[in-house]
Amino acid sequence: MSSSDWLAELGLELNPDKTAIVYCKDANRKGSYEHEQFDFLGYRFRPRLAKNRRGQFFVGFAPAISDTAAKEIRHQIKRWRLHLHSDMELEELATFVNPIVRGWINYYGRFYPSRLVQSGRQIDEYLIRRARQKYKRLRTNTRCPLITYAHGIAS
Repeated sequence: MSSSDWLAELGLELNPDKTAIVYCKDANRKGSYEHEQFDFLGYRFRPRLAKNRRGQFFVGFAPAISDTAAKEIRHQIKRWRLHLHSDMELEELATFVNPIVRGWINYYGRFYPSRLVQSGRQIDEYLIRRARQKYKRLRTNTRCPLITYAHGIAS
């Protein structure tokens, strides 16, 4: 009995455009096939470098945030236009932003949290732009401790 027959008994069907057999390449499976990665629920599953309990590196088939999900997060951050809210205090911005960012970190940060760093840096850059627009002394002075500190965090 094929999987499509089994699903048909349950009243379900496979979409041929969205269905593919994927080769889960890892340290034990070294072959090469057409489909070696796939996206599911905002994660991209593909071969990735991992470390075992003894500190040795190996290739495992693991998830991380997909490129499309990360791009959507960056678009969401851009739509917030944080750098234009100079009338709001940082605490007010944090009250608005923190629950959403916390949700992203809790969901996508479970596997390979380092893939979320680029999106976090974008928030930092918008806050730096906001500070430069709000406080005149930060506009031209690139050696200002606040800007240097923020760039150090974002790096």
